[in-house]
Amino acid sequence: MIGYVTLGTNDLPRASAFYDALFASIGAKRQWESERSTAWGTSAETPALCVIKPFDGQPATAGNGTMIALAMPSRAAVDAFYAKAIELGAKDEGAPGPRGTGGYYGSYFRDLDGNKLAAFTEAA
Repeated sequence: MIGYVTLGTNDLPRASAFYDALFASIGAKRQWESERSTAWGTSAETPALCVIKPFDGQPATAGNGTMIALAMPSRAAVDAFYAKAIELGAKDEGAPGPRGTGGYYGSYFRDLDGNKLAAFTEAA
Protein backbone atom coordinates (compact mmCIF):
# COMPACT_ATOMS: atom_id res chain seq x y z
CA MET A 1 0.00 0.00 0.00
CA ILE A 2 2.83 2.46 0.70
CA GLY A 3 4.53 3.64 -2.48
CA TYR A 4 7.11 5.93 -0.88
CA VAL A 5 7.72 8.04 2.20
CA THR A 6 9.36 11.47 2.16
CA LEU A 7 11.52 13.11 4.81
CA GLY A 8 12.32 16.80 4.61
CA THR A 9 15.88 18.05 4.30
CA ASN A 10 17.53 21.45 4.23
CA ASP A 11 20.72 20.06 2.70
CA LEU A 12 19.96 17.61 -0.11
CA PRO A 13 23.60 16.75 -0.98
CA ARG A 14 24.40 15.96 2.69
CA ALA A 15 21.21 13.94 3.20
CA SER A 16 21.75 12.07 -0.09
CA ALA A 17 25.31 11.13 0.86
CA PHE A 18 24.13 9.91 4.29
CA TYR A 19 21.39 7.71 2.81
CA ASP A 20 23.59 6.49 -0.08
CA ALA A 21 26.03 5.07 2.47
CA LEU A 22 23.38 3.86 4.92
CA PHE A 23 21.17 2.12 2.38
CA ALA A 24 24.13 0.60 0.53
CA SER A 25 24.66 -1.41 3.73
CA ILE A 26 21.37 -3.25 3.06
CA GLY A 27 21.53 -3.43 -0.73
CA ALA A 28 19.14 -0.55 -1.46
CA LYS A 29 20.09 2.00 -4.07
CA ARG A 30 18.81 5.19 -5.64
CA GLN A 31 15.54 4.69 -7.46
CA TRP A 32 15.12 8.28 -8.64
CA GLU A 33 16.49 11.77 -8.10
CA SER A 34 15.79 15.37 -9.11
CA GLU A 35 17.05 18.81 -8.17
CA ARG A 36 14.76 18.70 -5.07
CA SER A 37 14.73 15.03 -4.06
CA THR A 38 16.44 11.65 -3.95
CA ALA A 39 14.77 8.28 -3.29
CA TRP A 40 16.10 4.81 -2.41
CA GLY A 41 14.61 1.36 -2.52
CA THR A 42 15.33 -2.24 -3.34
CA SER A 43 13.33 -2.21 -6.61
CA ALA A 44 10.90 -0.05 -8.55
CA GLU A 45 8.07 -2.31 -7.34
CA THR A 46 8.70 -1.88 -3.60
CA PRO A 47 8.23 1.15 -1.32
CA ALA A 48 10.94 3.81 -1.36
CA LEU A 49 12.25 6.35 1.13
CA CYS A 50 12.82 9.83 -0.28
CA VAL A 51 14.48 12.97 1.08
CA ILE A 52 13.11 16.18 -0.34
CA LYS A 53 13.50 19.93 -0.10
CA PRO A 54 9.99 21.18 0.82
CA PHE A 55 7.94 22.40 -2.14
CA ASP A 56 6.81 25.55 -0.32
CA GLY A 57 10.41 26.74 0.13
CA GLN A 58 10.09 26.82 3.92
CA PRO A 59 12.69 25.07 6.10
CA ALA A 60 12.28 21.33 6.56
CA THR A 61 11.56 20.21 10.11
CA ALA A 62 11.36 16.77 11.72
CA GLY A 63 7.80 15.95 12.77
CA ASN A 64 7.34 15.30 16.47
CA GLY A 65 5.94 11.76 16.73
CA THR A 66 6.73 10.95 13.11
CA MET A 67 8.93 7.91 12.55
CA ILE A 68 9.76 5.70 9.59
CA ALA A 69 10.23 2.02 10.49
CA LEU A 70 12.43 -0.05 8.16
CA ALA A 71 12.02 -3.83 8.24
CA MET A 72 15.22 -5.88 8.49
CA PRO A 73 15.60 -9.62 7.95
CA SER A 74 17.35 -10.40 11.25
CA ARG A 75 18.58 -9.05 14.57
CA ALA A 76 22.11 -8.95 13.17
CA ALA A 77 20.84 -6.78 10.32
CA VAL A 78 19.17 -4.39 12.81
CA ASP A 79 22.43 -4.16 14.76
CA ALA A 80 24.53 -3.53 11.63
CA PHE A 81 22.13 -0.95 10.16
CA TYR A 82 21.95 0.98 13.44
CA ALA A 83 25.76 0.90 13.79
CA LYS A 84 26.15 2.21 10.23
CA ALA A 85 23.70 5.05 10.89
CA ILE A 86 25.57 6.09 14.05
CA GLU A 87 28.91 5.84 12.21
CA LEU A 88 27.50 8.22 9.56
CA GLY A 89 26.56 10.81 12.19
CA ALA A 90 23.01 9.81 13.17
CA LYS A 91 21.93 10.48 16.76
CA ASP A 92 20.99 7.59 19.03
CA GLU A 93 17.32 7.34 20.04
CA GLY A 94 17.48 3.76 21.36
CA ALA A 95 20.16 1.13 20.86
CA PRO A 96 19.21 -2.25 19.36
CA GLY A 97 17.34 -4.57 21.67
CA PRO A 98 14.07 -6.34 22.39
CA ARG A 99 11.04 -4.11 22.87
CA GLY A 100 7.70 -5.00 24.41
CA THR A 101 6.47 -8.56 24.22
CA GLY A 102 6.75 -11.06 21.41
CA GLY A 103 9.68 -11.09 19.04
CA TYR A 104 10.01 -7.37 18.27
CA TYR A 105 13.65 -6.26 18.18
CA GLY A 106 14.44 -2.71 17.18
CA SER A 107 16.72 0.29 17.20
CA TYR A 108 16.02 3.99 16.79
CA PHE A 109 18.01 6.95 15.51
CA ARG A 110 17.65 10.43 14.03
CA ASP A 111 19.22 11.24 10.69
CA LEU A 112 21.29 14.36 10.01
CA ASP A 113 18.11 16.47 9.64
CA GLY A 114 16.53 15.17 12.86
CA ASN A 115 14.09 12.73 11.21
CA LYS A 116 13.45 9.66 13.38
CA LEU A 117 13.89 6.19 11.92
CA ALA A 118 13.64 2.69 13.33
CA ALA A 119 15.23 -0.51 12.11
CA PHE A 120 13.34 -3.56 13.34
CA THR A 121 12.70 -7.25 12.91
CA GLU A 122 10.35 -9.81 14.36
CA ALA A 123 12.60 -12.67 13.27
CA ALA A 124 14.13 -14.75 16.03
